[in-house]
Amino acid sequence: CKALRSLGYQIVLVNSNPATIMTDPGIADKTYIEPLNIRTLTEIIEKERPDALLPNLGGQTGLNLSSALAAEGVLDKFKVKVIGVNLDAIKRGEDRETFKETMTRLGIETARSDIATTQEQAEDIVEDIGLPVVIRPSYTMGGTGGGFAYNMEEFRELARRGLAASPVSQILVEESVLGWEELELEVVRDAKNQKITVCFIENVDAMGVHTGDSYCTAPMLTISEELQQRLQKYSYDIVDAIEVIGGTNVQFAHDPKTGRVVVIEINPRTSRSSALASKATGFPIALVSSMLASGMTLDEIPYWRDGTLEKYTPSGDYVVVKFARWAFEKFKGVEDKLGTQMRAVGEVMSIGKNYKEAFQKSIRSLENGRYGLGFASNFNKLDLDEIMERLLEPSSERQFLLYEAIRKGGSIDTLHARTHIKVWFLEQMKELVELEEQLLGHKGSLPPDDLLLQAKRDGFADKYLAQILGLDEAAIRERRLALDLAESWEPVPVSGVEDAAYYFSTYSAEDKVGVSDRKKIMVLGGGPNRIGQGIEFDYCCVHTAFALREAGFETIMVNCNPETVSTDYDTSDKLYFEPLTVEDVLSIYHKEQPEGVVVQFGGQTPLNIAAELQAAGVTILGTSPATIDMAEDREQFNAMMEKLGIPQPESGMASTLDEAIQIAARIGYPLMVRPSYVLGGRAMEVVYDEKMLSEYVEKAVDVSPKRPILIDKFLEDAIEAEADAISDGTDAFVPAVMEHIEMAGVHSGDSACV
Repeated sequence: CKALRSLGYQIVLVNSNPATIMTDPGIADKTYIEPLNIRTLTEIIEKERPDALLPNLGGQTGLNLSSALAAEGVLDKFKVKVIGVNLDAIKRGEDRETFKETMTRLGIETARSDIATTQEQAEDIVEDIGLPVVIRPSYTMGGTGGGFAYNMEEFRELARRGLAASPVSQILVEESVLGWEELELEVVRDAKNQKITVCFIENVDAMGVHTGDSYCTAPMLTISEELQQRLQKYSYDIVDAIEVIGGTNVQFAHDPKTGRVVVIEINPRTSRSSALASKATGFPIALVSSMLASGMTLDEIPYWRDGTLEKYTPSGDYVVVKFARWAFEKFKGVEDKLGTQMRAVGEVMSIGKNYKEAFQKSIRSLENGRYGLGFASNFNKLDLDEIMERLLEPSSERQFLLYEAIRKGGSIDTLHARTHIKVWFLEQMKELVELEEQLLGHKGSLPPDDLLLQAKRDGFADKYLAQILGLDEAAIRERRLALDLAESWEPVPVSGVEDAAYYFSTYSAEDKVGVSDRKKIMVLGGGPNRIGQGIEFDYCCVHTAFALREAGFETIMVNCNPETVSTDYDTSDKLYFEPLTVEDVLSIYHKEQPEGVVVQFGGQTPLNIAAELQAAGVTILGTSPATIDMAEDREQFNAMMEKLGIPQPESGMASTLDEAIQIAARIGYPLMVRPSYVLGGRAMEVVYDEKMLSEYVEKAVDVSPKRPILIDKFLEDAIEAEADAISDGTDAFVPAVMEHIEMAGVHSGDSACV
């Protein structure tokens, strides 16, 4: 929208998501918050009479709807031109049979496969190809409906599910390339047939794990220049044939044993990988794609290094790691197993001067209570055979299990054979394990200065060092600062615009980032998306940055989520692409010297570190940590409600099972139990008897007097309502009151409301 409006076009936007910044008034000239279906879009087109439709920036939804509007004759009737990608190109890229025919014509190999539109056809195909196979439904996203089949029972179920998931009842039955390297290129093409490669992405997890779940690096770290050039040629041939204008994601599988390369699929649109590639390289793919769709060409768009964008090549002396965030703990009975259907609910991106630094930064960005790879869950207590057994199937815990397997003597070759993760990455992990073992030799005291220096350069977090050494984090911080071991900063220049950059930290280089003497305010973002904390919090952070900039402050954003608007280069005056930990935020605070830090808009993430930041001398603006604590601490909250005369269910707080049983005897069942200081109803349950209560307390983690379990009388058949209020500290205003349609007991994030 920004790009096209700046070029003089009037924009009509249609979307039904209230949590996105795009549905705000002022983003487009006209915004319709309406269902994304054929009937509604036809009515809007008839009313607005647009000259053109841009479908390939709205993911799969936009492509599918554009194809359907064309098939219904709506676009021809109202003389609407499709820009960015032609309709035949959508079919060539998304329809499995047409895609295969196009690749054959180009001489680019695909995995042996065939198309089925019925269960009977699918079974005939698998008889010819042989098991195992992978099922890929047409016109779906995130691997929906697909998967690997190792036997006929699995195959029949997957084929049935895939045919149902595909809007055109079409599946591709494809030979398995399980264990091959999975490699991605993000390429851009313009109307002059000029092409550039924005980013080369290497998935560390091999084929068999969806790219949304696989952790990956940019640039490719173990792939030869010769193979990268070969993949680039294939990608350019493909986008020429498909005739996409703008960004395209191309995915390949490479067999390192034979050198065979097959193209897996393409996305002739912006995708989840496009956001990652954009933030990894400083190349705003959606912005540039919009310009190209309007008729501009690459040689008309500025490039900070070589003049104009047709000369672009990926550059930057740094490594980017993307790591997924999962929420298996939210769903009882769901197996923690990764495959061809995407399971991640969010992701983080980290930038470092070397792979180890970037990798470890990604781990501490995850917001899962882990600040390093070691001693996660109970993995260190398992013997090597048990760990090796758990490594048979990819899971969200795979990297943490690998770390302990290496610590316990698991050989690199054996781990490579079991996981198909390349030896180079496993050797890098082994070096981290060996360094950690040296550090553990100094448990209870500060390590030698040279060892601390090496640990910081390899990405070990202050908090993790404190945990494994049995020290306070402040002691680690004080010692490294005494050694003049502070974070330095480097820029990631932004392409396609004039004089823009964002920044990342390192312990391995000189500081290259200056500061201004303007009054500044720092805003802490929400970290990775997860259930209970999604883009609605990013929406708030973005508006905070806009409002503070309008008020005359220089705005400084800190976040590590590549999927968000807050990590766009122009949302704030300065963006630090960093983990939201005390160590990283304090480093930025001491460098920039802002008036203060805003923590209340990024969800639970910044709230969890607010008190530590304040104790370290950071000025917290807006709602104070003490007030936040009063709202989160049930005892303080209850006292305030009693003082105000506001009724509430009977309740109590328990740090032990005995305390919980005593509270239950006083209140009576059923009970609502949950941990303190969480969002999204995490680990919240309705408990009906003492047996259920005992089970809940036994499996609850991190329960302590500081973080007790909250126990409330559960109100059955109760109507739930909620209000939003805004206050300046003196007066309060309530702009909205909502009534839930479901009864109390259904989380507000799941309940429909009016």
